[in-house]
Amino acid sequence: MTKTKTLGSTHPPLAARPPLLTRPLLLRFVSILGSSTSLYLLLPVVPGYATAGSGSGGAAGPATAALMLATVAGELATPGLVDRYGYRVVLTAGLVLLGAPALALPLSHDLWWIVVVCLLRGLGFGFALVAGGALTASLIPAERRGEGLALVGVVSGVPSLVALPLGAWLASHVGYGVVFTAGAVASLAAIPAVPGLPDKIRASGRPIGILEGMRTAALLRPAVVFAAPAVAAGIIVTFLPLVVPASATGLLTAALFVQPATATAARWLAGRLGDRLGPGRLVLPGLLLSALGMLLMVLFRSPVAVVLAVGVFGIGFGISQNATLALMYSRVPAAGYGTVSALWNIAYDAGMGAGALAFGWLAAGTGYPWAFALTGVAMLAAVVPAWYDRRAGAGAPGR
Repeated sequence: MTKTKTLGSTHPPLAARPPLLTRPLLLRFVSILGSSTSLYLLLPVVPGYATAGSGSGGAAGPATAALMLATVAGELATPGLVDRYGYRVVLTAGLVLLGAPALALPLSHDLWWIVVVCLLRGLGFGFALVAGGALTASLIPAERRGEGLALVGVVSGVPSLVALPLGAWLASHVGYGVVFTAGAVASLAAIPAVPGLPDKIRASGRPIGILEGMRTAALLRPAVVFAAPAVAAGIIVTFLPLVVPASATGLLTAALFVQPATATAARWLAGRLGDRLGPGRLVLPGLLLSALGMLLMVLFRSPVAVVLAVGVFGIGFGISQNATLALMYSRVPAAGYGTVSALWNIAYDAGMGAGALAFGWLAAGTGYPWAFALTGVAMLAAVVPAWYDRRAGAGAPGR
């Protein structure tokens, strides 16, 4: 061991930790804040806008489903687009598509018009998520991956913490047009920060394509596990504004604040613990807490139960976010970061979209209490892959 001499004594040098908050990462935070704010301002508002236009709660599901399923399409296309055009072009296109179409929402209450706008915004969000996610992962030192992803989670969680309840409050007190304009401005205002980001990254290892990633059990398992809480998240954000009485706007605002607040705090804690214990050990607890929160939603007629349910769900959801994503990144070389970002975000957004769409049909036949209960029970199907990853931990993609 080499030693350094200081004032007549020898001490082993402290291992230098690589810096985390670099200029490119800080610039990346700008686009994260812009895209996340744009998404979360409108996420709980557009379903209500669609319902007001059609007079039927059945219009809420298709609006959220269109947004999320188009996001999946954008995520599938992004790795190829990045290879051809670079990160900056694709990220800019994503911010434009996410922001500009929101200005067209006030032109019509027709469901088909709302769905078209949601499809365009979803496509843009998919571009921004995957291009930005792979770029973000490359800007975080591997030795501080859990902490770095936790910090990114906090940055992306702040808009959900503020914008989810703010969007619902503005829609009820000021009007939909103000919310839609604010969502557009948030995304478009982040574009000037994009030129300061790297256009290409120096990636080690062998690239992993989307189809190969889907056939790789070690990547597919965490994505499937995370899809279960994502389904529940889509249900909560879409249907909570509908099941809470219109007179209880304070309760809705509180619930839409508590859920992202607990998720953000839990994601940060999971990142710190994951670096010490391994992210695989946190996957199962995150899933179980998410399912418990969904089961507690059966008591949605009680204000205390609603806040407790979304709080428990938020803790599980935040743990699941960080643990599954960190575990997937740990199993690929840097050349596979784009595929991991795409797979994880596909699980997130396909889960949210499917949850919003299917829950509306389910609740129409069973009523809301049974629909919440059945969703919570169905989430437990992901216990098997979560348990396997608890034992397997990090490893090569082929495991």
